[in-house]
Amino acid sequence: MFYNGLVIMATIKEVVLKHHKKEDGTYNIKYRLTHNRKTTYINTNHFVDEKQLKKDLTVKDKFLLSVISNDVAVYRKKLLDLDHLLIHLDVKDLADRLTQVEETRVIDFIEFARQYISELQNEGRNGTAYPLATVTNSLCDYFNTQIVEIERINVLMLPDYEKYLRKERRYKRKNQFGKEVNYISKGLSDSGLHNHMRDLRTLFNAARDKFNDEDRGMIRIKHYPFKKYKIAEAPMTGKRALNIEQINKIRRFECTPGSRAELAKDIFMLSFYLCGMNAKDIYGIKNSSIVAGRINYNRSKTKTRRKDNAFISITLIPQAALILFKYINRLPIRYADSNNFNKALSKGLKVIGDEIGITSLTMYCARHSFGSIARNQCRFSKDDVAFALNHVDQTTKTTDIYITPDWQIIDEVQQKVVSFLT
Repeated sequence: MFYNGLVIMATIKEVVLKHHKKEDGTYNIKYRLTHNRKTTYINTNHFVDEKQLKKDLTVKDKFLLSVISNDVAVYRKKLLDLDHLLIHLDVKDLADRLTQVEETRVIDFIEFARQYISELQNEGRNGTAYPLATVTNSLCDYFNTQIVEIERINVLMLPDYEKYLRKERRYKRKNQFGKEVNYISKGLSDSGLHNHMRDLRTLFNAARDKFNDEDRGMIRIKHYPFKKYKIAEAPMTGKRALNIEQINKIRRFECTPGSRAELAKDIFMLSFYLCGMNAKDIYGIKNSSIVAGRINYNRSKTKTRRKDNAFISITLIPQAALILFKYINRLPIRYADSNNFNKALSKGLKVIGDEIGITSLTMYCARHSFGSIARNQCRFSKDDVAFALNHVDQTTKTTDIYITPDWQIIDEVQQKVVSFLT
C-alpha cells in the first residue's frame, strides 16, 4: 500500500462480516489489518443496518464513511510512525500497537528531576545528586513556578537561561530547620556555567531514557534542544598544586581550637598524608577501614565505574594517624552528610588562604599538590603517581586486569613526598 508516496508493509481497511450479524439485524464495522500475509481484525464502536450497506456489504452511508475515513487515516499515520519497527511486529502485536492509547499527561520536568535525584540519594550517590538538585531549584527560580512542562526546556529558552545564570540572583531556600532564608548568588563563571548546563543536559537525557522507548516506537519527548544548543567548552582548569613552602605554611598555621579553620587544616593535611584522599572518603573512614596499619577503602568518585571498585590500600603513617584518630567516627555525628562536611572545609580553607596569601585554597589542592610533588620533586613515573592517586589509565585497563596491585609502590611514593615537609 502507498500512503503519501511511502510504501507501508501493512494495510488496513474497513469491512463488514456477513456472519457477524447481530440479533437486532445490525453489523459491527471492523478494521481488517493485514501484515506480512497475516490478518486480524480491530473492533470499532460503529454499527450499521442493511439500509446503510450496499449488497456487497460495503458501507454507503456518507456520514459514516467520513468517520471511517478519519479512523483509517489515524491508523495509517501510526503505521508511518512505526516505520522500520514494522518488520519486528507480527500482526497481533501491530494491532495492539495501533489501538494502544498514548500517554497524554504532560511531563513535569521538575517532578521527574526530584524523583530522579531522590533515587540517586537512596543509592548513596549524594555527590551526583547535589549539583542536579541545584539545577532543579534554579529552574524553579527562573520560571517562577514549581511545575515546568518539559517542552519549556527548549532551544529558545536555553540561551536566555544562560543570561539569567550569569547575573546576580536572589532566591529563597528552606534551611535545616524548615525556615525560609533569603540568599544572594553571584553570577556563574564560565566554568560554573559549563557545569550547570552539563548537569541540566544530564537530567534531560535521563528524562528521555525514562519516557522514550525507541525500540517500541513510543516517543513522548520528541524534542532535544541540546542538538542545536551547544554547551560552551569548560575553560582550562587553573593549576591547583602548591609548592612545599605553601604546604608547610598550612601545616604550621595556628588555628582557634574547635574552629572551622582547625578542621580544614587538619583534613587538608590528612588528605596530603594519605596520597590525596578525597574529603568524602575521609568522612566515610571507620575503624573497620583500618587493617594491619593500613587504610583500605574504595574511592567513592570512581568505584561504580571501575571493575576493581577503585580499591586502594595506604599506610597509616604516624602524621596521618595523629589527625585521623582525632576525628574518626566523629565527623558523621558533627555533619549530616559529606556535602555539609565539604562546605565547612571550604569556609575553613578560605580563612587559612586569606591569612597566608593562597588564593582559591581548596581540598583539591592537597591532592594536586601530592601528585605534583611526587612527579616533579620526587621524580616518580606518571604510572606510579597515578597508582598512588588511585587513578586508572584508560590505555592500560586490560593489562591492569592481569597485574596484582603492589601497595609497596604507593608506600614508597607516600614516604618520599611526605619527607619533603620540614
